[in-house]
Amino acid sequence: MRAKKILLTNDDGYDSLGLRALKEALSAFGEVLIVAPSSEKSACGHGLSLTRPLRFIRVDDDFYKLDDGTPADCVYLALNTIYAEGHRPDLVVSGINLGSNMGEDITYSGTAAGAMEGAIQGIPSVAISQVMKDKNLGDIFDFALAKEVITTIAQKIFSGHFPLGDRKFLNINVPHIAPCDFKGYQITQEGYRLYGNAAHRNCNPRGQEYYWLGLHPLAWQKRKGAREISDFDAIAQGYASITPITLDMTSYEDIESLKLWLQ
Repeated sequence: MRAKKILLTNDDGYDSLGLRALKEALSAFGEVLIVAPSSEKSACGHGLSLTRPLRFIRVDDDFYKLDDGTPADCVYLALNTIYAEGHRPDLVVSGINLGSNMGEDITYSGTAAGAMEGAIQGIPSVAISQVMKDKNLGDIFDFALAKEVITTIAQKIFSGHFPLGDRKFLNINVPHIAPCDFKGYQITQEGYRLYGNAAHRNCNPRGQEYYWLGLHPLAWQKRKGAREISDFDAIAQGYASITPITLDMTSYEDIESLKLWLQ
């Protein structure tokens, strides 16, 4: 198997231990290039920076941070400036995210957006997230199971083919358990994420009111008539969840009823 070219990004920032673990896991496959945001961009979604300039800052060999860039910026600019024409990467991987990206959280996720941009650009792409009981553990977490998971997935992709068609990517979540307790893999569908009020009201020292958005508890509900196990349920049972994501958000089942509604 020839050496592969792999582009990595994330939304936790260039200094995240999850990104470092991802590079360690994938370097054995070939050339790894990292282009990551200079600061945390969690929940930034699939945003591109159109109203300000962006600047690559070299961190190390084949490692750049993008000054105030989003994950989508990182992938877009790397593919269109750093890689020479005709020499694009074989795979884009975004992660390893500190925390889950399941259910409707995928629409908020900068991690998912990095893979989404790769898919739009025609590159096989994967988003991988490490479920954590406490995100503050990100400074000491060893990511051993997540590294095992992404190594297995990359091996399958490189030894065969990417399993999805155009404008689709794999969204992977890894349970917070020891590798010895890992039950394997489940192909899943998005679950229904439950959200509460995470807006916290405070006052600064000058008496001015402000709000800070916190984290929601990891709660979900089952879909009625679900044909597959959900990402949430797979994680709760000790499996890694692999969800195929398509960028086509058309609700095809509603097209005919909308035509009748419009008449």
